[in-house]
Amino acid sequence: MSRSFPQIRRLEDADALRSRLRELDCELPIADQVSAQGALATPLVHAGWQFENRFAVLPMEGWDGTEDGRPTELVHRRWQRFGSSGAGLIWGGEAVAVTAAGRANPHQLTIGPNSVEDLAGLRETLLQAHSQSGAEGNPPPAAPMVGLQLTHSGRWARPLGQAAPLVAYRHPLLDKRVGEENCVVLTDQDLDELVDAFVAAAVVAQNAGFDFVDVKHCHGYLLHELLSAVDRPGPYGGSFEGRTKFLRDVLTGIRDQAPGLRVGVRLSAFDIVPHMAGPEGTGIPESTDPYPYAFGGDGTGLGIDLTETHMFCDLLVELGVTMLCMTAGSPYYCPHVQRPAYFPPSDGYQPPRDPLIDVWQMQQVTRELTEAHPELLVVGSGLTYLQEFLPQVAQALVTEGWMQMIGLGRMTLSLPQLPAMVLAGETLDRKHVCRTFSDCTTAPRHGLISGCWPLDEFYKQRPERVELARIKRDTKQARNPAPDAGLEAGSDAAADPTDTATESSAT
Repeated sequence: MSRSFPQIRRLEDADALRSRLRELDCELPIADQVSAQGALATPLVHAGWQFENRFAVLPMEGWDGTEDGRPTELVHRRWQRFGSSGAGLIWGGEAVAVTAAGRANPHQLTIGPNSVEDLAGLRETLLQAHSQSGAEGNPPPAAPMVGLQLTHSGRWARPLGQAAPLVAYRHPLLDKRVGEENCVVLTDQDLDELVDAFVAAAVVAQNAGFDFVDVKHCHGYLLHELLSAVDRPGPYGGSFEGRTKFLRDVLTGIRDQAPGLRVGVRLSAFDIVPHMAGPEGTGIPESTDPYPYAFGGDGTGLGIDLTETHMFCDLLVELGVTMLCMTAGSPYYCPHVQRPAYFPPSDGYQPPRDPLIDVWQMQQVTRELTEAHPELLVVGSGLTYLQEFLPQVAQALVTEGWMQMIGLGRMTLSLPQLPAMVLAGETLDRKHVCRTFSDCTTAPRHGLISGCWPLDEFYKQRPERVELARIKRDTKQARNPAPDAGLEAGSDAAADPTDTATESSAT
């Protein structure tokens, strides 16, 4: 099936992008020029936070820790690259599980009382790389604010490799994806104990020298799922107050046991009904029934209603949280809304619409939250799909106040130095601009480590690349190999010989 929308990389210039956005009725601000002295380079002070520039590196896991949850050389390499980015904020580094049972995979980092030295070492690796990221002859750049993201995978827990879901409530659609017979509904006592685990993890992070912790409320993991626990009885469900009890209790514990430690929250500000691949491989809703389980949704499963999202932001301010990282949905059941991509991962589906619409939607929601809650420092996301145009859109978004900082996710795996290059007035290294091939998701979905397999020479040389190629061949997941449908057919490589690493070269 031929795509009905163009690839971003085929758009000649900013005017072509503007034209395409107008066709979609999805206008975004786009700067004609990106200045090394522009908005992205402007220092920021907000509610006691101080940042050298407006770039943030978002948490990116590698599924490459030890079996007992400790960092390896691969983890240190990733943190070193994050440090070399030149970004003024490192939002969490990567998701670190607060209990072994809450890991999303058998090699996720896990935090415990004995983790201080390991985590302090990761932080030092990052800071040393940052100190060397400035231009030669200039003083080293000011250190970034560095946080640690604390998580419990809940429904998506796979601590030993097999699904071992610990759920907030029985879900009529998602239970089937992880095996209804496997789902264990956490009791109120279980949640009480997990509150303590988050607080204890925050104490460890503070002792390891981190500036803040992120109490993660996104992407379908446990704390995000609690926000939609409208059917759960007892103190942790039902009303908005009940569904936010976990957050309130964690923050109370952090204030008591880790005084002075700052807290940020990464939030899926809206959600939609789970999607699946339709007959032609394109994403379609799994159900058309009313859907009450989307926090930030309007009950239909597809629309957005930010009433409770605004209530959540007000609660954050009331609780003393002054930094919010914006995202949406879940990569497990609706990846197109928060991770727009031309090429889906092996367990995904073809985009149901031009991914530019989802980029636009994310920025519109971010803008609304930023303007409505000036007490919050808002970090945006969902911009990697813009590829070479990312700096031009990012500068305009910050200039016009849609957000205070620009968060970078997948782009930091292929081109971690993007912030440093923009801040130095350099042209992006086009060979390493992320093309949203989704190999960084396909690999861990099949038990391999994550990284940028098509564009990072380090990963391209690893033996697992052969296994990844086999997996991709064996799990075609209804992808049409017609030449105009993507790089696998080789047409894009021929059209642009400067890109030596394409998806076809990765297979």
